[in-house]
Amino acid sequence: VSTQSTGRAMVAVSEVPISVKMRMGTNENKLTGRGICERLSRTGISHLVVHGRTRQQRYTKHADWEYIAECKAACEPAGVPLFGNGDILSFEDYNERLAGGKVDGVMIGRGALIKPWIFQEIVEQRHIDISSAERLDMLRRFRDYGLEHWGTDTAGVEKTRHFLLEWLSFLYRYIPVGLLDRLPQRINERPPSFFGRDNLETLMCSPSATDWIKLTEMILCKVPEGFNFVPKHVANSYS
Repeated sequence: VSTQSTGRAMVAVSEVPISVKMRMGTNENKLTGRGICERLSRTGISHLVVHGRTRQQRYTKHADWEYIAECKAACEPAGVPLFGNGDILSFEDYNERLAGGKVDGVMIGRGALIKPWIFQEIVEQRHIDISSAERLDMLRRFRDYGLEHWGTDTAGVEKTRHFLLEWLSFLYRYIPVGLLDRLPQRINERPPSFFGRDNLETLMCSPSATDWIKLTEMILCKVPEGFNFVPKHVANSYS
């Protein structure tokens, strides 16, 4: 079954607009994204999103926004919008990628997991220095949503804890604005260990899963005996 026939079939049977998100290809030696974008743009889909990495790269190296621009050019004859994705962690990153018309819009993935208030920063065009207490309140809201959805029994609590830990495996990468030597923080930067402005901020910046578990115990109950956690994005990484 061809890419075009699949796209047309989905558009024909769907009651909502169909969009497609993809990477550049499977590996650097097989960049198929541009050709797929060109073919899909003639199927009636609403828009495309291209993440500027290959499947094999996962999140290593920087996103290739020049290749994303090539994909947009391939879609232009059909008039289908193309959004770029990759390495957006500040309003400066967002502005830079929109400048010059190389994409029609920007999708934010990891940046929103690391810094959920990034959308407010983009709207207000400023850096926001979130305190550790404010970040803990965000975790409490997440907990409340989880318990409301999955229930407050043992299964519901542990399901909520699991997804909270998955989020914390991204959230710890945020470096508080007040501690930075320069702005903005870049998403692929890995700073040396540092102390926060209070004990809670230091705990929140820890790369250790043991400390993430401690944070969940602050807003949920103690973990069961023998509890262990490995982030999904680590367990399922490609070589």
